[in-house]
Amino acid sequence: MKKQDSVKVAVVQAATIAFDPARTLDKVEARTAEAAGQGARLVLFPEAFVGGYPRGLSFGATVGSRSAQGREEFRRYWEGAIDVPGPAVSRLADIAARHSVYLVTGVIERGGGTLYCTVLFFGPDGSYLGKHRKLMPTGSERLIWGYGDGSTMPVFDTPLGRMGALICWENYMPLMRAAHYAKGVQIYLAPTADSRDTWLATVRHIAVEGRCFVLSCNQFARRGDYPAEYDSEFGDGAETVMSRGGSCIINPMGDILAGPDYEGECVLTATLDLGDIARGKFDFDVSGHYARPDVFTLLVDERPMAPAVFRQANSAIEPRAAKNTIENSAADAAETASSQIKEAR
Repeated sequence: MKKQDSVKVAVVQAATIAFDPARTLDKVEARTAEAAGQGARLVLFPEAFVGGYPRGLSFGATVGSRSAQGREEFRRYWEGAIDVPGPAVSRLADIAARHSVYLVTGVIERGGGTLYCTVLFFGPDGSYLGKHRKLMPTGSERLIWGYGDGSTMPVFDTPLGRMGALICWENYMPLMRAAHYAKGVQIYLAPTADSRDTWLATVRHIAVEGRCFVLSCNQFARRGDYPAEYDSEFGDGAETVMSRGGSCIINPMGDILAGPDYEGECVLTATLDLGDIARGKFDFDVSGHYARPDVFTLLVDERPMAPAVFRQANSAIEPRAAKNTIENSAADAAETASSQIKEAR
């Protein structure tokens, strides 16, 4: 696969149209067209962009109690999520193809009765490349979102470079970052809902640590971007800022190429000199000459974790062997880790 020497990329800082995935997809198309018109080959949208980040909602939950109103709020939120695969995924694939870009966006994925905070990847030919489900929802997110597993932590090898995504505070999980570094991530995508001052320091650190480009993307949203009946704890004034953005693009030496922007909706672009990756790894390669596998070993289990395992009645497997997938995974992981440590010694 022929690699590019440089590539123009874009991050879209914009607000979801709350509870309205169809109109939000229209916004994805308009902003993607804007970015592509500026020459971008890769376009990144924020965490939970399609489906929405329900900032300020409590869903009527307190320890030991859930209210009827909160259950109705969750039902409405669930109705605004998307199925993967499904019509919204087909629309996103079409947008990527129409504008010949790699399109990466946060969505709220509906899986049965559970919602997942997910990132979807599409190629410039309209192909659906795959997804990443957030492994660890943060704080109150755990009430409304399920947990991903190791089966959706992809890094895709593309002509632009090897790209993968970690969502929001997953970027504070050092072992998860290490797994992506080990896969050779070069364009590290960080869709987020964090607009704190500390976030910029986080993504600059990751760029230096991984010697990779980091694209960080957040929503800029005001109270007026949400329905009037939206019961937010962050205020009722239409101009009240709910999320102040802070999107940015960082190079492998930690230099800021674009942003951070805290002023409003925008499309930020930058041209990445992919030679900077090799220049940076000259003196620091976190998964290469700067690693110490004789001292530190990371075991990553990428098998899907099923809540139920079904076998045919005529299966030759002994009943005792029909253990829960999670139990098997834990046992196998322990055995593998033990073998690797012995080999390293």
